[in-house]
Amino acid sequence: MGLFSRRRDDATTDSDESILGRDPGDDDLDEAAPGPWDLSELPEDQEEVPRIDLGALQVPAVDGMQLRLEQAPDGTVTAVVLALGGSALELRAFAAPRTAGIWDELRGDIANELAGNGARYEESDGEHGTELIAHLPMRGPDGTMATGTIRFLGIDGPRWFLRGVLQGPAASSEHSAQALREVLRGIVVVRDGQARPPREILPLHAPGAAAGPEAEDLPGIDPLAPGPTIAEVR
Repeated sequence: MGLFSRRRDDATTDSDESILGRDPGDDDLDEAAPGPWDLSELPEDQEEVPRIDLGALQVPAVDGMQLRLEQAPDGTVTAVVLALGGSALELRAFAAPRTAGIWDELRGDIANELAGNGARYEESDGEHGTELIAHLPMRGPDGTMATGTIRFLGIDGPRWFLRGVLQGPAASSEHSAQALREVLRGIVVVRDGQARPPREILPLHAPGAAAGPEAEDLPGIDPLAPGPTIAEVR
């Protein structure tokens, strides 16, 4: 995949391997690297995996997983929320430059917005690179306000960027996050051939439906918005 084949920094060291949960002695790490995958580079052993077609994203079909679509006021789908094991993962796909990723820049923008809202945050090393963990006020299922944790993930691909937001126990517990991380590894991104500016939302649609209006025509879509709470996913 060239620039994006590793989905992590090419300067990764042996000490980084332990952080990422990989054995430095593993052979051919490039071939063993997990998804998300670009459709054009999907490994043969992944082609028969049942997936739900949502347009720009194809999501593995997992027993017990609930899927909810985030929509703009006119009904255009802008994000998908996956709920599994008491946690949720919100996914948004964006256009990106052909030769450079946007996660470093976007992560900085998110951090600045969080700081401006008085939220605390820190960075952490994850399977796909640097993650941003935010602690901010959230409304619980009973309507009361409390400090909640969400975890932003970013994956740079060829001409696309995938942003994930883990919520619920998965945001602060790696054990709780494993089921949704496994789903993330099986995601396929379908980047259309249309020229799009960086950070433009890639079109999504309901399973089996055609794509609706283009996301760039929609007012008020904020690519930095954290997404729904767990209570809203249920």
